[in-house]
Amino acid sequence: MGVILLGAPGAGKGTQAAALAGRVGAVHISTGDIFRTHVSRGTDLGRTAQRYLDAGQYVPDDVTNAMVREQIRDDAFVLDGFPRTVRQVAYLDELLDGLGLSPVRVVVLTVPPQELITRLVRRAHDSGRSDDIEEIIRERQAVYRAETTPLLGIYRERGLLREVDGAGRPDEVARRIDAALAAISVTALRPDASAA
Repeated sequence: MGVILLGAPGAGKGTQAAALAGRVGAVHISTGDIFRTHVSRGTDLGRTAQRYLDAGQYVPDDVTNAMVREQIRDDAFVLDGFPRTVRQVAYLDELLDGLGLSPVRVVVLTVPPQELITRLVRRAHDSGRSDDIEEIIRERQAVYRAETTPLLGIYRERGLLREVDGAGRPDEVARRIDAALAAISVTALRPDASAA
């Protein structure tokens, strides 16, 4: 099954996406990890991505779309960090339709805003990520609200979205995710890309 994990920065998407992919035998596709790999290697893509990441902004759709296209080959994937915009939803619809794949199931992790900031500040201290200083964190939260929150309505209308409480121990959140995915109807109609 194809799954999208959504949630604000700090909601735990990366941790949960990797764990879910392991549980269901899927590929974990993290756009953030791909960007950071290119940054660490000093590639052209990495230098482009770094400018946006350091400002707390999204990397342009065309760059992100191309990376995702290279990763999706069948229904066994967990997307972490994609789609993030309405345009990316339309692109993903077209990609899946072109490959003859089923609609994705979508889980959004919900965590109180102050808890998100606390988590990210702690992560910055532990890992030294350049995009985890408080000013950039707040910018990323604002970008998420403006650009990604509209996706929830799109997938909810299609019957493919479930909200999951992202607070608590990782194993507790994982159990909630599994229950939410089981509750999403596998007979949902293939989405019309034009609806996005």
